[in-house]
Amino acid sequence: MAKIAWVTDSTAYLEKQLLNHPDVYAIPVTILLDEEEFLEVDLTPAQLYERLKTLKNPPKTSQPSIGAFKDLYEKLGEKYDVIFSVHISSKLSGTASSSEQAAQLVDAKVITIDSKVLTYPLTRIVKKGIELAESGMEPEEIKLRLESLRETNETYVRIGSLEQLHRSGRMSGVQFFLGSMLNIIPIIAIVDGALSTNEKVRSDRKAKDKMIQLLRKSHQQKPIKEAYLLYGLHESEAVKWKDELIVEFPEIAFEPYPLGAAIGVHAGENTLGISWFNGLDFD
Repeated sequence: MAKIAWVTDSTAYLEKQLLNHPDVYAIPVTILLDEEEFLEVDLTPAQLYERLKTLKNPPKTSQPSIGAFKDLYEKLGEKYDVIFSVHISSKLSGTASSSEQAAQLVDAKVITIDSKVLTYPLTRIVKKGIELAESGMEPEEIKLRLESLRETNETYVRIGSLEQLHRSGRMSGVQFFLGSMLNIIPIIAIVDGALSTNEKVRSDRKAKDKMIQLLRKSHQQKPIKEAYLLYGLHESEAVKWKDELIVEFPEIAFEPYPLGAAIGVHAGENTLGISWFNGLDFD
């Protein structure tokens, strides 16, 4: 059985299980706040949101360099047969592209996968890959299975701050102005790896109701066993929503996960969303 290393980027939420896993490695994204650079792993969401209140310039994020990937792959190539590198959607970041370019510069066998998602859904793809590898599946088959799985993801997010989405370059000035004037709350969906406005509502309650409606529709078509509640800073709000959701969907395992600092730069501390995979099979 091939010895496999698993590489992802810091936009993934790594639970203790993965942080302590001997074959899992995370390469950090860089966050730029008023000309000061931070690696995402060194900046908590709470520290980020506090800094955002006093910034003079729009915050920026930057993908890991090709050189950083190359150095990591050279080291991993000495003790692993295959390196799976699974990253945030290529339509949201150039991280997967940096991985692919670095892979061409090393002798190691690197399989880069564009997850087409972000944060915990990205983590779940990595975890599924590890499960498949442990079952004895060959690397090429694992690649196909993970690429198939990513296409079944649904993610919907109530954006917490139109201003941050605008300042970070993810929303036009006209959209920001109209949204602010009309008190519109956009629900953003990830469609084929890109951000898309799924719905526009005028209250947090309506935003949650719309996301619940979308979950209900998918669950009726094919039973869902787990879903992920994604939040900016306020875990208590996600936990409160979890308590509400399990009343209607007691058969679904809901767990809250933070979006992380790099995504928080664009979304805002009051962001709340939900994500699931329609094609996540359980043995």
